[in-house]
Amino acid sequence: MRTVSIKLDNIQSVELARQVDDAEFLDIAATWSFWDQPPAPSIPRTVELPKSLSQRTALVIQGVRRCGKSTLMTQLIGRYRLKRRDCLFANFEDPRLAGSLRFETLEQLTRAFEAARPTGTLTVFLDEIQWVEGWERWLRTRLERPGRFQFVVSGSNAHLLSGELSTVLTGRHITIELFPFDFTEFLRLHAEATVTDHLHRGGFPEPIASDAGDSLLRQYFLDILQRDVRERTGARSSFALRQIVQMVFESAGSELSLRRISAASGVAVETVSAYLDACEQAYLLFACPWFAYSERKRAVRNRKYYPVDTALRRVAVTRAGRDLGKALECATFIELKKRHRDVFYWRANGDTGEVDFVVQAGAGPTPVQVTVDGATERHWSALEAFYEAFPHATEPLIVTLASFPGILAQLEDGALERRSAGTVPNATTTP
Repeated sequence: MRTVSIKLDNIQSVELARQVDDAEFLDIAATWSFWDQPPAPSIPRTVELPKSLSQRTALVIQGVRRCGKSTLMTQLIGRYRLKRRDCLFANFEDPRLAGSLRFETLEQLTRAFEAARPTGTLTVFLDEIQWVEGWERWLRTRLERPGRFQFVVSGSNAHLLSGELSTVLTGRHITIELFPFDFTEFLRLHAEATVTDHLHRGGFPEPIASDAGDSLLRQYFLDILQRDVRERTGARSSFALRQIVQMVFESAGSELSLRRISAASGVAVETVSAYLDACEQAYLLFACPWFAYSERKRAVRNRKYYPVDTALRRVAVTRAGRDLGKALECATFIELKKRHRDVFYWRANGDTGEVDFVVQAGAGPTPVQVTVDGATERHWSALEAFYEAFPHATEPLIVTLASFPGILAQLEDGALERRSAGTVPNATTTP
């Protein structure tokens, strides 16, 4: 009897320890959840979401650090008319969870929440999930055996998310990408702002609402490099990494070869390539390849690169690189990138100029020219050469400071997809 008593005492002790751990996890979650009060008011985000959440499919939100992913997650409570008491938020950058970044924590946390909410559908928001080891396989198991839970997860690093998502979670996730504020969202905070204001201040939510915006942006730049790029690549020198990214930011919109960057930075070509790939995975910048239907032909041409945000670029480059036309070009690229998986540029052999961007929309490729005041002879010459090479391309899109807001509206309502094929309009035609 005595032996049995000791065993029972041990079982009760283990059970008690488990309950204490559950309570601690729920206490941490309570600081991020909204069980007692609603989320703070925030600017509604312009992003396409599924009509409803599902217990068999996870919603995945990806984007650059500090672009508003956590805020969007809180907005989903209202968008999907969820009960706050049935929503649990966990942020895995919380230092209190630093020693618990394992899939067992996810299991324990959800079980504890389920025990505390014995009825109804429960929604679990897992923020910065990429830090939790084995989360993809754990989530796959949960989705394959659905119960009361529906899941929303977010992360800053596209590779850590999509690398496993493409295999482990095939058919079990819907991914949306979130970017800093566009001009329409910017106006919701600064109603009298101009396009120039937006290009100068960018779209990161906190900096555009703060008097210390540039200081915050500089810290964002360093944090992304250190936490999302350097740790990913194992770069020995943060200085060399920062130098390469600043060089790319400075040359935004210009063709740039890896060998040129290598020569200027003293870093091997293969390493430069790995750094830039990691920057893309962190949503810090994006490559813009040369347009051709042949992948082989694309590969032999240099790429252009664009930053995720105009103000982030501004604080990282020299004053000589702070050109209004370049900022407009960068902003236009991001707006196209949001709506088209691939955005290209095009230049013919010879001195016929360059088509800033080409996107595949509807009936064929659509050329896009960006200019502050209006298209010049150089822009039209490049378009004429483009139509000679691609006679079935659709009508061009001309983006200026004045037309930029209207272009955004066209992109939002899908007008670009419906543009008909045609010839280049003359310079006096309003596109």
